[in-house]
Amino acid sequence: MESKRQQKVGRQIQKDLGDIFQREARHLLNGTFITVTAVRMTPDLGIARAYLSFLPDKNKKVLFETIQESTRFIRQKLAERVRHQLRIVPELQFYLDDTAEYAAKMDALFANLDIPPAEEENEDEKE
Repeated sequence: MESKRQQKVGRQIQKDLGDIFQREARHLLNGTFITVTAVRMTPDLGIARAYLSFLPDKNKKVLFETIQESTRFIRQKLAERVRHQLRIVPELQFYLDDTAEYAAKMDALFANLDIPPAEEENEDEKE
């Protein structure tokens, strides 16, 4: 379980990364909207694991590779924002957040299920 400090720093980094992707790293994204869905911090606040979601997601793998290659640039922009709050700017690790795809897959599975209606018992038959 994360401490309150880890959660607080994670929320701040999530907000800052979102701003960086929207404003300062647009040239990396080619018009794709990136959502930072969560940021999990290690207990020593040395590593930030950021989970990203892409819209539209047709070139998701290529965009993800571009972001991973630009980690140094993104970390530098993050450092400009958090240098007064944090002693050490955390290393960034990016992960694809596939919960939306997983939810859509589960919805499709549930929609394709053929569940017959339950038989109703009459009270007269019980007596």
